[in-house]
Amino acid sequence: MEISYKLNEIERVVDQLIKNLKTKTLLVQGSMGVGKTTLIKCLVRNLGSKDEVSSPTFSIVNEYSLNDGKIYHFDLYRINNLDEAYNLGIEDYLNSDHWKLIEWPDLIEPILNDDFDKISIEIDKEKNRILKLNS
Repeated sequence: MEISYKLNEIERVVDQLIKNLKTKTLLVQGSMGVGKTTLIKCLVRNLGSKDEVSSPTFSIVNEYSLNDGKIYHFDLYRINNLDEAYNLGIEDYLNSDHWKLIEWPDLIEPILNDDFDKISIEIDKEKNRILKLNS
């Protein structure tokens, strides 16, 4: 799936995205400032959380409540190696049946099973976001 959108169309994009997800683990990739956290904020809200969503850049992981579970939102930009991820307890999070939304996932991809959706976001010359979903 590939969608081109402006930021003011994010609700439509997230609704379409949710309908096409195959898992509760999303690897969200894109360069700095492309809109990864903006997408995740809308996604968390549309999944039913009433919690305030913020970037976990310094906390590494934020937890949001749902009526029927939790959402774990990771920003692994500041993680330097797999040992740091293990020290964070990444395996416990990954083995849970809750939603896992992971920004900057490259470092931990080797320890993931194949049960995830991969989202990439780019910005084109006209300043449109291009979201690609690979399930």
